[in-house]
Amino acid sequence: MQRFFILPAAALAFLLALAACWFWPGLRVPVIGFLCAGLAALGLTVLLRAGQVSFGHAMYAAIGGYAAAFTARLFPGADALVVVGAGVLASVCAGTIAAAFVSRYRGIFFGMLNLGISMVLFALAGKLYAWTGGTDGLRFERPTLLGMTLDRGEFEFGVLALALTLAVALTWLIQRYFESSAGQVMVAIRTNETRLEYIGVSARATLAQGYIMSAALVGLSGALLSLEQGLVTPESGYWIRSGEYVFIAILGGSGHALGAFFGAAVFETIKLTAAVYFTNAWQMLLGLTLIAVIFFAPAGMVGWLEQARARLATGGAR
Repeated sequence: MQRFFILPAAALAFLLALAACWFWPGLRVPVIGFLCAGLAALGLTVLLRAGQVSFGHAMYAAIGGYAAAFTARLFPGADALVVVGAGVLASVCAGTIAAAFVSRYRGIFFGMLNLGISMVLFALAGKLYAWTGGTDGLRFERPTLLGMTLDRGEFEFGVLALALTLAVALTWLIQRYFESSAGQVMVAIRTNETRLEYIGVSARATLAQGYIMSAALVGLSGALLSLEQGLVTPESGYWIRSGEYVFIAILGGSGHALGAFFGAAVFETIKLTAAVYFTNAWQMLLGLTLIAVIFFAPAGMVGWLEQARARLATGGAR
């Protein structure tokens, strides 16, 4: 019954977002940023299902962004879809290499190992000026979109439609994955990994698959963001950005794939509003929000909504 409600609601939200951004062009860039943050947090949510937190996953956003920039610069006629696809492919390749050894570790060692790798890549991106543009980043010309040459406003709307379509489709697919046997094994890694090994299920292989999926989602977010900006910098892979993605994933909760976008919406709203009215205190507001979530909604927004729905159902039954 919930699916019959969620699908029309998602379609309505999709159409409303497109309509709002068509009539108010100033919303396009913030909404693209929100969608990219939600996609990255969705990748972290996959790992949270297994009880693992990566403090360096923004490196895949940087890898996706730089791969997209390299593709656009080396092949000037490449379409935007090819550019984004190259970013995702590079992130998957990097994630596959990292998963081969990262999947052996759990807990704080898992998180810190990812952080260490990301710090090395961040340093290289800043030092290899001839290839990456150093701290100034790498710029590239706006590519065609579906074979069409568009001006700035039309291209932004096209990227928005692409990001929104991918967000809806991937949210549905990731939720299906959560409900599948492989997704349930990810949860079992968090609760009782030893029992999995006893019944012949490889926890390491399952976590490696989830890690690669996570890297692909974060890489997609980085490729889309660089496509919208026409620029990628080492800051996209900085550890602070990784912390933001973890913040969003915890805020939204890992109970449902939609939680990543709930968290991203709250995060971006607080960040933008506080930047206008509390210029020097927006980090404090975000910190207070996270503290409140941990104390009053430890399962995140999705968990809190599910508990509220259960209470209403119980009250109605009485």
